[in-house]
Amino acid sequence: MTSTNQTSATNPGHAPSWYAHSANDKRVRESLKGEHTADVCVIGAGFTGISAALQLAENGFKVIVVEGERIGFGASGRNGGQIVNGYSRDLEVITRRYGPDKAAKLGAMSLEGGNIIRERTAKYGIQCDLVDGGFFAAFTDKQVREMAHVKANWEKHGHTGLEMVSKAEVGKYVKSDRYVGGMIDRIGGHIHPLNLVLGEAAAFESLGGKVFEKSRVTGLEMGANPVVRTAEGSVRAKYVLVCGNAYLGTMLPKITDKMMPVSSQVMATEQLDPDMIEELLPANYCVEDANYVLDYYRRTADNRLLYGGGIGYGGQDPANLTGVIRPNMLKTFPQLANAKIEFAWSGNFALTLTRIPHIGKLADNVYFSHGDSGHGVTTTHLLGKILGEAVTGHAERFDVWASLPAFPFPGGKTFRVPLTVLGAWWYGLRDKLGV
Repeated sequence: MTSTNQTSATNPGHAPSWYAHSANDKRVRESLKGEHTADVCVIGAGFTGISAALQLAENGFKVIVVEGERIGFGASGRNGGQIVNGYSRDLEVITRRYGPDKAAKLGAMSLEGGNIIRERTAKYGIQCDLVDGGFFAAFTDKQVREMAHVKANWEKHGHTGLEMVSKAEVGKYVKSDRYVGGMIDRIGGHIHPLNLVLGEAAAFESLGGKVFEKSRVTGLEMGANPVVRTAEGSVRAKYVLVCGNAYLGTMLPKITDKMMPVSSQVMATEQLDPDMIEELLPANYCVEDANYVLDYYRRTADNRLLYGGGIGYGGQDPANLTGVIRPNMLKTFPQLANAKIEFAWSGNFALTLTRIPHIGKLADNVYFSHGDSGHGVTTTHLLGKILGEAVTGHAERFDVWASLPAFPFPGGKTFRVPLTVLGAWWYGLRDKLGV
């Protein structure tokens, strides 16, 4: 996610988010200086990179992670904090595109990301405010029917935690008259994402791993032992994992030409009266609506409402972050008209043309994964683990993902943003018209 011009006063180098303010670990790691060697060098200390690094460290590999800013600086530390199972395209779409065999294999992995999060928080005692339960809110009967269809398809792939919600039952999950029904996911949930990735990084370090912050990569030399270079140092490794996602920059156009940075905006209210936040979200489930450009929100552990939405193709921030989100929040919860907004931030995620992650190789010993397209909390954990598996010689699952085609955005860098905006406008219009 992209930063505003501000940074967190209490946690320098991070966006001015509630997450940075309330992070458990605010230590600044040293930057890379001098020459180093490792079995594996990971570029990027977000969910994908840290997930892969932890997987490899657990298997005895010497791993160095280099990060251009801070651990969790990008989308991993700024997102809505929702554990949403599956991918940005449902399994029926995946079946039509790639065939039933690949859909079955992706379906078998589709709940694993959330399981990895729960397993690691338990194993390493990571304090990240983990709460179970998610609610998908429908504005129209058409959206309800679509959810029921998705539920039936999910169940073919073993997801038994879904349950339809009638209009009369909506109030169990969210006290708003905007919705006509929806669906709950009992194995969804929400977390403090920055504390999660910081906890995973600390677990990695406890196993002998090393994370260098403020160490932006300036070059990658391919070869039998590729070299990752920064301004003041280098890492020579047997393998390199490129996990920069929307913050990779322009260094590797074979990757970046197939993704577009997209910004989303998030804000957090002041601490609310416990009775009020309990009334608004009685079950403490996270919520996302069913529109193409959707809103998402949840309670925090200290009784704030964290509310996100909006979209900026090309990673452009609106001039007024709260001006984008707050009107929607008040449509949902007019009771908060006088609530102060204490934090507002923005960030980029990486979007692919197919809305399916792009994973593959730049060389036999240089792997990459990016483009989770808005479903990154769970998918990054899965794909990071799969990158680690591939390095250890178990590439079966990696090969499934790497076989999926990826395409550059039409219009090149000049026209890809306006063309994508036009498409989003069309789907947004359909949402408004209920068709």
